[in-house]
Amino acid sequence: MKKLLVASLFLTAIAFTACEEKKDGPKDVAEEQNEQKLPDNMEDDAEFAVNAANGGMLEVQLGKLAQTNAQSSEVRAFGKMMETDHGAANEKLKSIAAANNITLPASLGEDAQKHYNDLAAKKGPDFDKLYVDMMVDDHAKDIDNFQEQANDGKNGALKEFAATTLPTLKLHKQKIDAIKAKMK
Repeated sequence: MKKLLVASLFLTAIAFTACEEKKDGPKDVAEEQNEQKLPDNMEDDAEFAVNAANGGMLEVQLGKLAQTNAQSSEVRAFGKMMETDHGAANEKLKSIAAANNITLPASLGEDAQKHYNDLAAKKGPDFDKLYVDMMVDDHAKDIDNFQEQANDGKNGALKEFAATTLPTLKLHKQKIDAIKAKMK
């Protein structure tokens, strides 16, 4: 009886842990498809592509939102730049992914969608502050991820994409840092 109780508790713990594993919708679906069809040596490159696509889609959608919800003309202009620059980068990434049989998410992952929904509920100065803070953080993370891919990526096309996109991301970071500094 004691062994049965211990086994039951063990199985319950495993089931609970499996249920607690965080899922991110379309992003996870793309990652799972890539794991099934791509060789192991492509895993990191495919993960970079999925994350870059998810982040790029978010930047475009938030950029559009900034053009309508922001109070500051600088924030609206930055939003337009995000829509344009990240839209172009997304198209390049889609072509590279297609040529390398990498599946990208078709829509925002759940975390990205939550960020969008949080911002969509704001207007004016409240929107400006949250958007600017989010862009500062996102671009710092993006620069690190793209630099790592440019340095260590195995897929030549994705490595080049990361390297050629980095200067634009760094420019975005400089601009959003300057906007944030003026807001204080």
